[in-house]
Amino acid sequence: LASLTWASSLPSPQHIFSNPEDPSSTTYRIPTLHESAIQARRILHLTSIGTLSTIFPSSQLPWPTENRPSDVAGAPIGLMDYFADCEPATGNPTILAISIATSFKNVAAGSNITLSLRWVPPFSHFKPPVHISAAALPRFSLVGHLEELSEEEAKSGHVAGCFVKYHPDAHAWLPGNRIHESKWVRLVVKEVYWIGGFGDRAYIGWIPLKEWQNVTAEEVKQCRLPGESKKTGVW
Repeated sequence: LASLTWASSLPSPQHIFSNPEDPSSTTYRIPTLHESAIQARRILHLTSIGTLSTIFPSSQLPWPTENRPSDVAGAPIGLMDYFADCEPATGNPTILAISIATSFKNVAAGSNITLSLRWVPPFSHFKPPVHISAAALPRFSLVGHLEELSEEEAKSGHVAGCFVKYHPDAHAWLPGNRIHESKWVRLVVKEVYWIGGFGDRAYIGWIPLKEWQNVTAEEVKQCRLPGESKKTGVW
């Protein structure tokens, strides 16, 4: 009932995948590619947990003790992982790669990798509580490859401090820890696929790499996502 009530309060559908010729004829305007890129970079900056997707290799080597089922060879798997926005000039997420983790073993065996993120706004300020469709909110995937950071890059970029600011608990498995072998890597972004929400009021499609990389720190700072604060609404 709550879902039906919320759905009935939605504005009527707008122009699907394109803006109207007369902007004054509609309440909503589909964001441009650059505006969508800014939103995506804002999500990267504010969130710190995503889904890494990789593909199982055809062989268990060099991890024969894992006892992996043979029928998962070639199958994709998505697993939660930490990341941090420690390279704002490039938009390449920083990841603490744990060698024993499935995602990084798959990459070592030759798998491609993507990082998927979604925006989850703080609903607590909505009074009375309002159900908001997750399908109306932005999400996107970054397609690229992992590149190990040199010791000098990690040191000069203050990567450890940046990452622990996002993930205080990760201090226990930073490079050189006694628990797991780990290293700093960046996801070098090559492609960005964006779903800004419903197609009649949000851009859906590929964001050119130049748009992703050309977003400025000031644009990220000024951007406000749906439901991010008391002054921003659902749409």
